[in-house]
Amino acid sequence: MTATETPAAPAGRKLSTAKAIVEAVATEMERDQNVVVMGEDVGAYGGIFSSTTGLLDRFGPERVMDTPISETAFIGTAIGAATEGMRPIVELMFVDFFGVCMDQIYNHMAKIHFESGGNVTVPMVLTTAVGGGYSDGAQHSQCLWGTFAHLPGMKVVVPSNPYDAKGLMTSAIRDDNPVVYMFHKGVLGLPWMAKNPRSVGPVPAEAYEVPIGKASIVRPGRDVSIVTLSLSVHRALDVAEELSGDGVECEVVDLRSLVPLDTDTILESVARTGHLLVVDEDYQSFGVSGEVIARVAERDPGMLRAPAARVAVPDVPIPYARSLEQAVLPTRDRIRAAVRGLVRA
Repeated sequence: MTATETPAAPAGRKLSTAKAIVEAVATEMERDQNVVVMGEDVGAYGGIFSSTTGLLDRFGPERVMDTPISETAFIGTAIGAATEGMRPIVELMFVDFFGVCMDQIYNHMAKIHFESGGNVTVPMVLTTAVGGGYSDGAQHSQCLWGTFAHLPGMKVVVPSNPYDAKGLMTSAIRDDNPVVYMFHKGVLGLPWMAKNPRSVGPVPAEAYEVPIGKASIVRPGRDVSIVTLSLSVHRALDVAEELSGDGVECEVVDLRSLVPLDTDTILESVARTGHLLVVDEDYQSFGVSGEVIARVAERDPGMLRAPAARVAVPDVPIPYARSLEQAVLPTRDRIRAAVRGLVRA
């Protein structure tokens, strides 16, 4: 079942994003004995962001494996298992730690299929937590999805809500390519983090796929296209609802996937509104915001009735101090000001 067939959730059945992820993994582990999970604290602890809660009890330590603190070793193990027919899901606790295992991720996971002339596949999912807003400091608060999207050979998906989280995880596990699955702490619906009312929502019990590479228009509008992803979708929706009272109707596009990037949906939205704002919690330079704007400009710059705008993290490490952290993140205040600037142009 695909997202175009949209299964209905039973009345009253709602899950948090974290529980939706676990449900997708458990369903695929039941369906396919080759699906295994490994990483730091994914077993008895259930993942530090509850992304593997209960899996050890259901599937045992041979299929849910706690690993030593050696990202290079366990990601390399997952790559080897994938090339031999397994479908591992391996968790890199924070995306910020990718630097210690970049060789395994980019010189092996992403390249083996190409280097083998297409004869060897690497059907694995690399999951990782991203995002700031919790005073976790410069080494635990980045998004970095633009970095992975820049490097060819990996699909990159970033869900913003429970329904998409389950469907994209199912698609990622079944995909024969390596998929980087990035979940923002702020969309998981964890009780010990800032409350996000949209992080709990209807999720069908049965398995379904949300297609990788297809964006979603989560709010139609006529005045400004806000193209964004992850937690920034929620902030954009908040701003759109507020500005609607002032007669400004924002269309919010949730990218959901960065690789492949759904350029057609972006272009169709901008053609309707004539204004483009890209909101990205990653760094501004050489990233997603510039890529989206470039694709519009390359295809048909005449669609824009004003220069495109972007709200992203300036090119500085994420500060620890809350006041400074809030100053660099794509907050509602920054999004609102950018929209108002566009409609005045």
